[in-house]
Amino acid sequence: MSSNDMTSGDDAPNGSDVLATLGGGQVVEMDAETGRSVIEFTCAPEMCHSGGVAQGGFVTGWIDSAMAHACIARYTTEVWIATLEVKVSFFKPATPGLVRAEGWIERAGKQTVFTEGHLLDGDRNVLAKASSTIRLVPNRHPS
Repeated sequence: MSSNDMTSGDDAPNGSDVLATLGGGQVVEMDAETGRSVIEFTCAPEMCHSGGVAQGGFVTGWIDSAMAHACIARYTTEVWIATLEVKVSFFKPATPGLVRAEGWIERAGKQTVFTEGHLLDGDRNVLAKASSTIRLVPNRHPS
């Protein structure tokens, strides 16, 4: 983890249950300064359809998680990260084993953030790339 890390996968606010559901996700890096995150997941055989290929929803979820965590790194949990749209391009199939999702902030305004990310296999081959538009919504704390 970098020196600017905000959190690890064990103490990630409200995200650890989702990361576990997506294949035991572990946050490897969260860097507030660069607006970047890296999360490793295990692609399990039960996440795959015919031919041992990961179902696309898992691939999308892995990259989406990394892009959202890039925003959490930069903006903390003071805002709610609301994904408005996600576009994923699939290049190679993800198969059972370790995969690495990397996400980063490409450009940010006051309320809208544009993120990008990709999914890599154990040999660092790019399996998929994604982009996302995220709206930052101030958290409403109970009075």
